[in-house]
Amino acid sequence: MALFALPWTSLAQAQEVVVYSARNEHLIRPLFEAYTQETGVKVSFLTDKEGPLLQRLKAEGRNTRADLLVTVDAGNLWHAAEEGLLQPVDSAVLAANVPEHLRDPQNQWFGLSLRARTIVYSPERVNPEELSTYAALGEPQWKDRLLLRTSQKVYNQSLVAMLIAERGVEETERIVRSWVDNLAAPPFANDNAVMEAIAAGQGDVGIVNTYYLGRLLKSKPDLPVALFWADQDGSGVHVNVSGAGVTRHARNAEGAIKLLEWLSSEAAQNLFADANMEYPVNPQVTSHPDVAAWGPFKQNPINVSRAGELQTQAIMLMDRAGYR
Repeated sequence: MALFALPWTSLAQAQEVVVYSARNEHLIRPLFEAYTQETGVKVSFLTDKEGPLLQRLKAEGRNTRADLLVTVDAGNLWHAAEEGLLQPVDSAVLAANVPEHLRDPQNQWFGLSLRARTIVYSPERVNPEELSTYAALGEPQWKDRLLLRTSQKVYNQSLVAMLIAERGVEETERIVRSWVDNLAAPPFANDNAVMEAIAAGQGDVGIVNTYYLGRLLKSKPDLPVALFWADQDGSGVHVNVSGAGVTRHARNAEGAIKLLEWLSSEAAQNLFADANMEYPVNPQVTSHPDVAAWGPFKQNPINVSRAGELQTQAIMLMDRAGYR
């Protein structure tokens, strides 16, 4: 945990915004410094994992210093809203900058960067024409060739939740069971390990967030792993967000809204997304060249809030299917 704070007085309260962030310091500090330089408004921030931050907000209640909560994954944002930790924001700027499926239907939180979770494969052993959908990774041809990250991480929980939203529980459970049957190794702790294992020949295909591939290729440009956009003839690639919401008991709600609007603007979107090899949510903003080089793709249009709504069902389903 890291806290970067200024003296807390009523005057300082009016001149600064306090942020609780589950997004790492090296990703957010440049943003907040740029905002201060542009507006003169100081931003103090505390960083921690999403779970402890939500617990802290609940414990602090009306006494919290936080004006804005920044976290990763729509499932976490949904839980924050469900716990009554956020407040609705009526902003024409945010409505224009953030597509409807990437924000809360009640406007309690807004996506600020987009992350796509799709298929990666070994170009040495897989012809991309063999690939098609998430569900197809459970077909017999991928027996003992599929690698996955653990089901304990929210990213896969959200993927399965969105499959439930699209296909229903019964069909999704069939898909997940078929994945488990095709695993070449027990689930890995993280996406990097999945890709390293593909490169090492432990398996041939996997599912990861694209920014992990982008970051890994920066350090290992010759890594023999390639990206494939899933479900392009169907509902589209599963997408998720990093995002933010104004806290329910914000002392400087007006300042928090202005910061949130700025984070969604063309001025800030590349700073927010490029630092982690993600996609901007604002459709007017161009992706980092390395990210854009992966080519355009069709997004699943289901509202990402469903990842939170169906998360409990997804966790139970994965457990029943033996996906650990």
